[in-house]
Amino acid sequence: MVDDAWRALADPFVDGAYATVKGQVRTYVLHQQLLRHLPPPPASVLDVGGGAGHQSLPLARLDYDVTILDPSTAMLARAEDRMAQEPDDVRSRIRLVRAAGEAAVEATGGRQFSAVLCHGVLMYLSAPEPLLEVLCRCVEPGGVVSIMALNAGTMAVRPALEHRWADALAGFDATSEIGVLGASTRGDTVEHLSELLHRGGVEPRAWYGVWLFSDWMDLPVAGTDVEAVAEVELQASLRDPYRQLSRVFHLIGTASS
Repeated sequence: MVDDAWRALADPFVDGAYATVKGQVRTYVLHQQLLRHLPPPPASVLDVGGGAGHQSLPLARLDYDVTILDPSTAMLARAEDRMAQEPDDVRSRIRLVRAAGEAAVEATGGRQFSAVLCHGVLMYLSAPEPLLEVLCRCVEPGGVVSIMALNAGTMAVRPALEHRWADALAGFDATSEIGVLGASTRGDTVEHLSELLHRGGVEPRAWYGVWLFSDWMDLPVAGTDVEAVAEVELQASLRDPYRQLSRVFHLIGTASS
């Protein structure tokens, strides 16, 4: 089994990052974007690096058949905690598998899925190619691949807004940074990941922004109209130039039939 590198970060990630305004916006915006492309339920969904199920649990509530694959025992334990609060029929539609994303084919017995999600995972890898190749192998013909990755084109923004001008200057050419959880993160571009999907037999269909305004502001949950923020972010994610300036991007592709 793989080491649990996320053990120390599981609680800050689930109880901290996802509970913030920004975390709630991420879940909502990605969900709305996904619903534009997913086949109807009860289609099968593989959530690679799905952690505590924030993105796939709402899909199980909509009658999708969900498999959450994650290398972290601690993150999957948090998924179990959240599943325990769901009705029996929702729990019956969720399967938990502990494995690294690169081992997804073997860990799922070679099964192909109607949709394969990989959100917020590539940024923690040294290169995207190995995992992208596996994602393309896990999706069935005509199925959907959904990727959320750090936008390499906006790395100068955060340090500039924090008045770290030397870091901002370096950010124009940077490919990595230290993320909000203190871990090193690596950026990608829509163009590069689209090419990798194409090589794997998955044709890019659409891309969206995620986190524009709320990423650059410290919005307290108390006193913030989270629904209003999320609606503004959703509209920004759908159109230029706003989506180009987003902190991360969401890329959707369809596997060749």
